[in-house]
Amino acid sequence: MNRIQFLKPTELYNIIQQRSRYPSVSDNNFLLILDARSAAEYAESHIITAKLAPRQDDGQWKVPYEAELECKEHIVVYDGHSRSRDASESEDELNAIQLAKFLVAQGSKNPIQIADGGYEDFSKLYPFLRTKKILYMPKELDVIVTYPTEIIPGQLYMGSVEQALNKRIQKDLKVRAHVAVTNENETYFATDSDKLCRVGIEDEVGSDLLSCLDAVCKFIDDRLENSDVVLIYSDLGISRNSAVALAYLVYKEKCTLREAWKAVLKCQKSTRPNRGFIKQLSQWEEKVLGERKTDIEDPAF
Repeated sequence: MNRIQFLKPTELYNIIQQRSRYPSVSDNNFLLILDARSAAEYAESHIITAKLAPRQDDGQWKVPYEAELECKEHIVVYDGHSRSRDASESEDELNAIQLAKFLVAQGSKNPIQIADGGYEDFSKLYPFLRTKKILYMPKELDVIVTYPTEIIPGQLYMGSVEQALNKRIQKDLKVRAHVAVTNENETYFATDSDKLCRVGIEDEVGSDLLSCLDAVCKFIDDRLENSDVVLIYSDLGISRNSAVALAYLVYKEKCTLREAWKAVLKCQKSTRPNRGFIKQLSQWEEKVLGERKTDIEDPAF
């Protein structure tokens, strides 16, 4: 197993947005983000929930207090702009790589992930996720705002009704169109707007999603071609919206349902279309690709 991995900005964004009942960042064992820049740079601005990576008096790294490296599901480090291609750069520009090697040597259970492009690239793409806040109380993390997960970077997102009605989120992500897979009546865009596609079905095994997929996928295509950012949402953001996201990836990328499943699950680990939707997605795969290539009886589904 590669003990040090580079993480694309969209991957770090999605890790931060994971949630179940509560935001995953409120779980002490879920995520540790360490900023390997100077204390002054960190104080000026840093990625949300990040901690300043501590050093000893001689400048050498040390393990953060109560870091418990063996328990963390994700340990992410970053500096100003280290990239995966930076092997020939000077040592001063490789702080994240130095820190990652140190943490591996200290016994991290999982790989250390380096934010590719560092703070500079991440903050350009997600300026709303930078902050000066240093200390978070547990109750603050329990109610921290999570954003929709990013399926196609900067273009297609997947979320909940609550997120779809949040004006701040629409502004930050520059969302210009919605696919509402819900019977919820309240919408951000007017019901007669060309920015809204409604799929009024319940999250039930017998609900008919298949007959809507042609129109929905064409709507998403049209909006993306018009440079609109699209958000697919359902009530909780787990089943109906993910079924549509899966269908669109099969339609757009001409990939198998299995490949689409792996891609969406990587973006949002709580992805759980109901069994009826999975069967209809198998039919959709056959329609788009000309044959069924995915065994939906596999335990992975």
